[in-house]
Amino acid sequence: MAASDSRQLPLTGLKVLELGQLIAGPFATKLLGEFGADVIKIEPPGTGDPLRKWRKIEDGTSLWWHVQTRNKRSVALDLRSADGQALVRRLAAEADVVVENFRPGTLDNWELGWETLSALNPRLIMVHISGYGQTGPYRDKPGFGVIGEAMGGLRYLTGQPGEPSVRVGVSIGDSLSALYAVIGTLLALQERNRSGLGQEIDVALYESVFAMMESLLPEYDASGEIREPSGSALPGITPSNAYRCQGGDYVLIAGNGDSIFKRLMEVIGRPEIADDPNLAHNDGRSRQAEMIDAAIQAWTQERPRDEILTALDAARVPAGYPYTAADIANDPHYAAREMLQTIQRPNGKPLKVPGVLPKLSATPGRLGEGGAELGKHTDEVLDELGIDQATRDKLRQAGII
Repeated sequence: MAASDSRQLPLTGLKVLELGQLIAGPFATKLLGEFGADVIKIEPPGTGDPLRKWRKIEDGTSLWWHVQTRNKRSVALDLRSADGQALVRRLAAEADVVVENFRPGTLDNWELGWETLSALNPRLIMVHISGYGQTGPYRDKPGFGVIGEAMGGLRYLTGQPGEPSVRVGVSIGDSLSALYAVIGTLLALQERNRSGLGQEIDVALYESVFAMMESLLPEYDASGEIREPSGSALPGITPSNAYRCQGGDYVLIAGNGDSIFKRLMEVIGRPEIADDPNLAHNDGRSRQAEMIDAAIQAWTQERPRDEILTALDAARVPAGYPYTAADIANDPHYAAREMLQTIQRPNGKPLKVPGVLPKLSATPGRLGEGGAELGKHTDEVLDELGIDQATRDKLRQAGII
């Protein structure tokens, strides 16, 4: 997927300085970079972002790196040194947005906090992503995505009733926080168009998860009800569950719309359930969820998965099955919607990566290059700042860049 050569990307001209590492902050800047922002990623010299060594490694670099860090310029710079901090202040003075996900107070200790940077650049938008936010009694506690998922209420609900909770298999707390960071950035840019001034954006991992928890809090407040883990079912929304097929596969069926439910019951040969007025709406169905699930299960367990899906598709009943990576890579719909893209790694090998979201009709985002090698753009970026070669050589000899 590539943007039209005749049209600029929506964020062309926006300069973003990334002072984060690992997942939440870098995921947010990845999204901005895909739509044209010039993202300058600051990494520690020698080691770089720890994500470079996470999960599967090939040729010394994580395969994840080529997704998380595409469309960024890598600058190897020691943020703990006075000279490195001075360079960051110069970069921030020319930036539109700074995204950081250090523990609150860390940048202030380096004279890179909001008060310092906004004084240099009143138009600056500064995005903070942290475990617990910039205020409150937990402010100074370390927090990763999994802890945010636990405190936000998600972890308690995952898994089977009576068994230990399980985590979602990806860093969903970090990714949700990144999305909120991008939303906040776009809102702040809109406000800056009116006022001419920047502002701070405070994103907490636990709050990003908590915001997804639907009616969990009002149900507790109104009646003292604590929502419990429910395995593959969705309590109070019926039917919506996983059902075993002949041969051991599973299908997911969401027949919880009123008219959809009637069509589902007709497909499985239970017209008396379809016509029961007590089951016409979700509240009545939820009171008899076990009976309805048992009826569906009795039908699915006698049929192979593909036969089930064909029948439900014909009846316009939402259904599917849990995709593996192989299913995704070979799915024609993914391919048709350009969600399976191929890039060239620095070693020349091709690599499949996810496409760009959201899809804009006039100015679609760019796939760009995979993750940059550590410090690849250091000289380029510092030259743009007016730092001459002799000074760069001295900084490099001192280990600052």
